[in-house]
Amino acid sequence: MKMTFIRQAALLIPALTCSAQTFADDRAQIEPNGFIYGFGLGINQEIYKDYGMRVIPIPLLGYRGEDLKIFGPYASYDIADFDKLSFSIKLAPRFAGFDEGDSSVFKGMDTRKSSLDAGIGVEYKFNNVRVDYSMMFDILGNYKGYESSSNVSYVWRLGAFFIEPSIGLKYQDSDMVNYYYGVRAHEVSATRGAYSPGYAVNSIVGISAATNSILNGLTRIGLTKTWYGNAITDSPLVEVDATSGLSFFLSYSRFF
Repeated sequence: MKMTFIRQAALLIPALTCSAQTFADDRAQIEPNGFIYGFGLGINQEIYKDYGMRVIPIPLLGYRGEDLKIFGPYASYDIADFDKLSFSIKLAPRFAGFDEGDSSVFKGMDTRKSSLDAGIGVEYKFNNVRVDYSMMFDILGNYKGYESSSNVSYVWRLGAFFIEPSIGLKYQDSDMVNYYYGVRAHEVSATRGAYSPGYAVNSIVGISAATNSILNGLTRIGLTKTWYGNAITDSPLVEVDATSGLSFFLSYSRFF
């Protein structure tokens, strides 16, 4: 199986919330404010043909405050908070795409570039339930599209661990899907036909855990399965039988 380093880093940052005061105190203890350093590792199962598995080393350096949160290249700032409902602005790189050297299926195709996304986030918390919504736009004009995500999760404590299963949907507009999975007219070959897909809706199920009981730091681990929409799976760039992919993440961080 081909192992490649990726330019994409998907940082899982589970929110540990509960209305009970003891649970809130636990969260403050496991995720205090301050400067953070550490290291993460992600492994993504790819659906591109002959691309194999992506191994993602992620250096973690950032800051967690009351409103401002920076985790490596990802940042958010809370702009409004109404008890259980909060609003934020977000900035995140989109390290995606490919070039000819990544797989034989891309030979003769233009490079698909990474980009930088910015947008808004909305979070609603009620007892142990957290509901998230975000809409992110390409601000560099590479794929010239947007993505919206919604997610529902439930948090409970199991000994020294906070466990958070989640389900969600991710909408990717036609500009994004066409950029990363389409085939342009001048890219057509004997084994690759032209393809101009529309939007895609992906379904996501995940589970993550966090604890501060290992080596005096914060350890996070997560597993996510994504079922891709037909506009993606029908692409000639995608494995014929590929309909879903797994991603795994492990990180360890400490506060200065």
